Amino acid sequence: MSKRRLNRRQNWRIKKIQDERAERAARREQSSLEQLNATDLGTETEGLVIAHYGVQLDIEPPREPGNTFRCNLRANLPTLVTGDRVVWRPGKDKTGVVVAHLPRTSELARPDQRGQLKPVAANIDYIVLVIAPVPEPHGNLIDRYLVAAESVGIEPVILLNKTDLLDDTNTTAIRDDLLKVYRDIDYRMLEASTVTDHGLDALKSLLQGHTSVFVGQSGVGKSSLVNLLMPGINAKVGELSESTGKGTHTTTAAHLFHMPDGGMLIDSPGIREFGLWHMDADEVIHGFREFHPFIGHCKFRDCRHEQEPGCAIHQALEEGHITPRRMASWRHIVRSLEEGN
Repeated sequence: MSKRRLNRRQNWRIKKIQDERAERAARREQSSLEQLNATDLGTETEGLVIAHYGVQLDIEPPREPGNTFRCNLRANLPTLVTGDRVVWRPGKDKTGVVVAHLPRTSELARPDQRGQLKPVAANIDYIVLVIAPVPEPHGNLIDRYLVAAESVGIEPVILLNKTDLLDDTNTTAIRDDLLKVYRDIDYRMLEASTVTDHGLDALKSLLQGHTSVFVGQSGVGKSSLVNLLMPGINAKVGELSESTGKGTHTTTAAHLFHMPDGGMLIDSPGIREFGLWHMDADEVIHGFREFHPFIGHCKFRDCRHEQEPGCAIHQALEEGHITPRRMASWRHIVRSLEEGN
């Protein structure tokens, strides 16, 4: 997907529309708060953002999983997302008001169509990148997710789902060729199948006691995993498109679920490509962890790691410390950023 290039007038029109929408939302917010202020609000307490619906949030009190209050926000609060911890005051009829935002330990953000970063989830321990034999996984797409995870300092875990679909044709290509690269550079790897229950105990063990988020292409089985890990959730499951072989979007908003054995899982909207438009070449290269020992050791400070003499990255490629596939993937990502794609 190409990054939009807007002229001054288009940017002005977009800002005008956004300002008008913000003003209308502020008026609605003020009206809602005035109604709440007319009632008796409870004392301030900490809470957890379970889901986000426009200008309102579902807040869960501490030690009360499943008991949610639909809350408005006080003015001047930052954008809040699923997983945020807040201070709020409960009202009548399962309502309330969020009055403060507590510091985040981590934040997962992605750029919008104008390349501006928008947070989508907070306080995450693991980003679980779900792939599957169908739709076919591609190394460059996986690398984009990994770069995004590395850039925010959240540990990524690669989960090969739908292992029941592996056969003699694709097992070697996926397990021995594609995934071996990531195993060799010490990424945590898991496998699972909701059909045969293969690998589910290891997945539950990883998630227990942590807050995790599933990301990956639509159709790789994220919602099916949620349903199996947390019976009764009934997350909507979509079918693969017959015309494209890709998944159809079934999750429309990030939602936090409690695991029966402990831990929390945020199910985020499926996306086919994780945009990196907000990053430059220096930031991207730090997202390739096997490159780290060689960064900054080139002969020339402005080395582009192509054919320059004394390039430490190119030498690492020749010596086998970096694989040709990962090198090509890095170059493809950098080139796409330079071309605005």
